[in-house]
Amino acid sequence: MTDRDDPQPGRRPDGQQPDDQSPPSDRPDPTLDRRDLLRTGLATGAVTALGLASAAGPAQAADAVPDRTVTLTGHLPTGAPDFVYLPFDVPDGVREIAVAYGYDKPSVPAGTPGNSCDIGLFDERGTDLGGRGFRGWSGGFRTEFTVARDGATPGYLPGPIRPGRWHVVLGPYQVAPQGLDYRVTVTLRFGAPGPEFTPSYPPERARGRGRSWYRGDCHLHTVHSDGRRLPAEVSAGARAAGLDFIVSTDHNTTSSHGVWGPPAGPDLLIVLGEEVTTRNGHWLALGLRPGRFVDWRYRSRDEAFPRFARQVRSQGGLVVPAHPYCPYVACQWKFGYQDADAVEVWNGPWTYDDESAVDTWDAGLGVALREGRSWLPAIGNSDAHSAPQVIGSPHTVVRAEDLTRDAVLDGLRAGRSWLAESAAVHLEFTATGHGRQAGIGEQLTVPADAPVDVRLTVSGVPGGTVRFLTDEGQLHQESLPPDGAGTVVWRTTASLAAFVRAEVRHPKADGTAGRGNAMGPDLPWGPMAALTNPIVLRPDTPVRERSADR
Repeated sequence: MTDRDDPQPGRRPDGQQPDDQSPPSDRPDPTLDRRDLLRTGLATGAVTALGLASAAGPAQAADAVPDRTVTLTGHLPTGAPDFVYLPFDVPDGVREIAVAYGYDKPSVPAGTPGNSCDIGLFDERGTDLGGRGFRGWSGGFRTEFTVARDGATPGYLPGPIRPGRWHVVLGPYQVAPQGLDYRVTVTLRFGAPGPEFTPSYPPERARGRGRSWYRGDCHLHTVHSDGRRLPAEVSAGARAAGLDFIVSTDHNTTSSHGVWGPPAGPDLLIVLGEEVTTRNGHWLALGLRPGRFVDWRYRSRDEAFPRFARQVRSQGGLVVPAHPYCPYVACQWKFGYQDADAVEVWNGPWTYDDESAVDTWDAGLGVALREGRSWLPAIGNSDAHSAPQVIGSPHTVVRAEDLTRDAVLDGLRAGRSWLAESAAVHLEFTATGHGRQAGIGEQLTVPADAPVDVRLTVSGVPGGTVRFLTDEGQLHQESLPPDGAGTVVWRTTASLAAFVRAEVRHPKADGTAGRGNAMGPDLPWGPMAALTNPIVLRPDTPVRERSADR
């Protein structure tokens, strides 16, 4: 998990949508008034400063109006709201808005969280949850930013600077026992607006191989959130990793959407998305339409998540909880999986929280199949932010009809996919019985007691261990030769296994497949090298007719 410095937003129902395409049902009426702002703990000095901002003088010649700076200060106690909205008035003729901020970081006892505060911006269209006023978010990654018609700091959206009441939003996701003192300066720069910014969105198709297996990393960050790589550097890293596609998932902003056109090409499909970073976990919105923003300012108790999950699906996209057992603040997943389309069970280098995610996902497979529900596919991603984090380690290999946005998303949604630590790992996984065959993500229907041969052919994992797992747990294990290539076959029946999935593990640090390695003394396996989604086995006669005789 690489989101240690992620922005950590939260629960107040106030939001945005950057374009005018959001459904009318997602546009609540503005509700924020001056009393709401005072309740957030703003100091009197901040309110006075706001008065100065709204007292801007009458219109003058645009090139003769000097810059105007407003200073907003205040104190937030522990237990402050997840978001604090600081209003300022923008008169006619403003060319650019520049914002800078800081806050105190008093000493705290060991083990006690210190002050951490994020920042973003909403324009005159308001701060309503899911509304259209969003103009950008940089979390805690930047201390200053600018917004203008012709450009903006990464993380923020270029566009018109219209007169009206704007808001700086603070996100104090950790507040020290002494409280948090903040200082925000807003500078209004006057003049003729620059030319309109023209976004360059990536195409939704790249040169593919028809129906085939395509490798892709669905969780990546750039300078548009808390990453340090430019989009061009991310795309170069994806090509170097042997990937066919990537998904752009910067935290809580779509500002990178309009700059992915040049880095894309006939050899690399770039799908648009967002990592929605809430106070109760992070989730990936994969396959967003250009510029379509997804709000993050809610907690699980607010019951807003299903609404935004529907918003993503209405665009043909996928909802994917990310790194659900990540140990960092606000990263653990608290929303449940009933509104998810897949789950990220492998995030970056293999660690104990990935083990937990796989265990939870595996348990859910059995429950879903027993109850006749759709099962949740697994995906794996690098979550790479900057060097030395490796783009494409791990990634997801998906069988798609072609290398297009819709085909890739369809393959991920159906679970026709497996996870690999790198492009050096290759595998084929099938189940064959009664003259029929099924592959990853598919269903094989056979007589209950008909023999089913499960076959895995793998390469690229020297000395690795192959595991076959069903709803009863691991039922077969076999070692690979030193060159890492081999075929493992195991026989079962549909009456004994509701599904079969495969794992390929590296040797333990001591060179064995037994207990004891650097990951922890009680973990029985080495790090993951590859993981498949299941093949479902269905008997064509009810199994319970047989079990009654046991």
